[in-house]
Amino acid sequence: MIDELAEKEKKERKPVEKEPKNEPRSDSRKIEVAHHEPDASVKKVKMKAEGVCAWFGTKQALFDVNIDINEKAVTAIIGPSGCGKSTLIRCFNRMHETVPGSRFAGDIFLEENSIFDPRMDPVAVRRRVGMVFQKPTPFPTLSIYDNVAVGLRLNGTRDKKTLDEVVEKSLRKAALWEEVKDSLQKAGAALSGGQQQRLCIARSLAVELEVLLMDEPCSALDPISTSKVEELIHELRQNYTIIIVTHNMQQAARVSQKTAFMLNGKLIEYDSTEKVFTNPANKLTEDYITGRFG
Repeated sequence: MIDELAEKEKKERKPVEKEPKNEPRSDSRKIEVAHHEPDASVKKVKMKAEGVCAWFGTKQALFDVNIDINEKAVTAIIGPSGCGKSTLIRCFNRMHETVPGSRFAGDIFLEENSIFDPRMDPVAVRRRVGMVFQKPTPFPTLSIYDNVAVGLRLNGTRDKKTLDEVVEKSLRKAALWEEVKDSLQKAGAALSGGQQQRLCIARSLAVELEVLLMDEPCSALDPISTSKVEELIHELRQNYTIIIVTHNMQQAARVSQKTAFMLNGKLIEYDSTEKVFTNPANKLTEDYITGRFG
């Protein structure tokens, strides 16, 4: 009788489920990751950093960074303040070297060509690899029209019909045309913060842009303007390669296909955004995205 009761109890007892080995930890902060294409990892490489080191005077800011940037995709760079993420993207269009006392080692390629090749004009590099900064930087004395056309004029374009066409096309790409088409002679600095940021994006798009660098482009914007810029990023990646530095991990998860996590000037982890945020390979990455530091 006792044996029969014991056998019955054994059958009724529910088995203890083992925790899957490769699942993210239960105490991880949940961050919603946007839908990503299954072929994101096999896209053509547009830019590549090899052994990148950078200094400001005697202080080293980057340590042997190696990273491939996929063409027509959004790559997010995250990490705590001072980790070197802004310094890294400034190296991608040779802006780092404009800082007095700065030094650079390693190499960066735009497709197959080194951007540090002596035959490569830094101005030509910055025409192909444009940049939008944390704070909107329209030229305060120029009109909306002239803010967009300034790059073309500096490159020798004088034909008004050509200028008109490029200005309209660039403002449309930046999702700003409908808001400003009746006030193109208004000062660019008179626009709202979010409009100014999109104006700066339009200015970059007006020249022969291939890669757009964005250094915390939404940190000074309100939520509505931030949403518009994020929508714009989704549209622009159909034709441009985008690298965005952001302190907002939710934003990185929303807009990017690949994410790089940096700490103390070193690249800690670089993988698909979904993997970085749901099942990171490095304990430091997991500690950062779950709020244990940073």
